[in-house]
Amino acid sequence: MTPRSFVAALSEIGLEGVFNPYRNRCEVHDLADAPAVRRRNLRNYLSAIEQLGVDTIWMGRDLGYRGGRRTGLALTDERRLDAVALSYPGAAANKATRGPVVAERTAAEIWAILERLERRPLLWNVFPFHPHEAGDALTNRKFTARELAAVSELNDALFKWLKIRRIICIGQDAATYAKAFGVTVECVRHPSYGGVSEFRRGMQEIYGDSLAPSVSATQATLF
Repeated sequence: MTPRSFVAALSEIGLEGVFNPYRNRCEVHDLADAPAVRRRNLRNYLSAIEQLGVDTIWMGRDLGYRGGRRTGLALTDERRLDAVALSYPGAAANKATRGPVVAERTAAEIWAILERLERRPLLWNVFPFHPHEAGDALTNRKFTARELAAVSELNDALFKWLKIRRIICIGQDAATYAKAFGVTVECVRHPSYGGVSEFRRGMQEIYGDSLAPSVSATQATLF
């Protein structure tokens, strides 16, 4: 498995009611070559992950319409694209959409913690596409069992290829899925729907002293 072959395999999957950002183009928001940009973003990211020897995944449920649907990167919105290359050397990521940058609250919380770690995780989702409600592409819904079955072999290949040994699940949907892989699984509350404080506390409990002080906390000590 290589970044190129993995992304190529992802791009071949087409499902009704599901936006595959490596295959599909949003006629409203995307640039003409948006799928190619997102494929390149993910190839660069996985290449950097491989070079860094990352063995831990932070796993969410699926791509959101304000985040990964637009960027092609799990738990990452357009406001964090410049930070990707800083946190993962070599992982240059470009905007694939027209108009102003769109931010996502979940991505903001994820990256606020990630950037406090010296050893960065792979960000991924149980379902690496964006499932949406029928007739409304800019909504979020949970994937179905049939949809998940279409990507399970690729998820398994990804974990084996990168020698993943630890999964930190962002929410219970991911936790339920992760148990099947036979690796260390830990879980924190998803930051959406009022879960921000519990998410931050959960990450602090998992990482302890290896989690550097936040920028706001550091600034506070200066006054």
